[in-house]
Amino acid sequence: MEEGRSMFIQTESTPNEDSLKFIPGVEVMSSGSAEFLDTKSALASPLAVRLMGVQGVKAVFYGPDFVTVSKDSENTWAVIKPEIYAILMEHFTSQTQLFRSEEERLNAGPQDTRILDTDSETVAMIKELLDTRVRPAIMEDGGDIEYKGFDDGIVKLKLKGSCRGCSSSTVTLKGGVERMLMHYIPEVKGLEQILDEEEAVALDEFNKFEKRLAENEAKNSAYVVYYV
Repeated sequence: MEEGRSMFIQTESTPNEDSLKFIPGVEVMSSGSAEFLDTKSALASPLAVRLMGVQGVKAVFYGPDFVTVSKDSENTWAVIKPEIYAILMEHFTSQTQLFRSEEERLNAGPQDTRILDTDSETVAMIKELLDTRVRPAIMEDGGDIEYKGFDDGIVKLKLKGSCRGCSSSTVTLKGGVERMLMHYIPEVKGLEQILDEEEAVALDEFNKFEKRLAENEAKNSAYVVYYV
């Protein structure tokens, strides 16, 4: 009689408190990554469909050796994490196919940094840096980047996975990534983050919060000086 398979799934926190990185200890994506933001897009992957069916889960992201699950703010990890564990455990121990077909696997993965014959030398260098230097570092935090274009010296990028809608990742993108691209490629003059509507609202709220904090600190400092 064949013994049942068992495995240990680790979790890692990410800069986004509403995203967790689940590490099953086996390969997830042999190449590239895949992101599912709704049930329709998840239909390409049976695992993604099941995870999106968990109450509170709003996005699923596959990396080389991890699955990042993002939830809404109304549900707690204490409630939904056990169900996610069970789904991941069942999937990886049964060795079920991650995608319904090879075509859907290829379509789900990013094509953004594949260097094309039509790419200029500058664009090819940008794609190579993003693929070899930026993408591995961002995947450590359970996310990914997507190249969206290069126009008038500005590199356009989109954050994915746990980095989607995360304010600290936005700071990293504008700071570290922008500086690196400008250092190695003189033609690059800056970086623009492409946002979904939901991300734009979240970032706007974060900026307003930071502004209120700064104003309160300024008022408190003025009060202390006056009092002394």
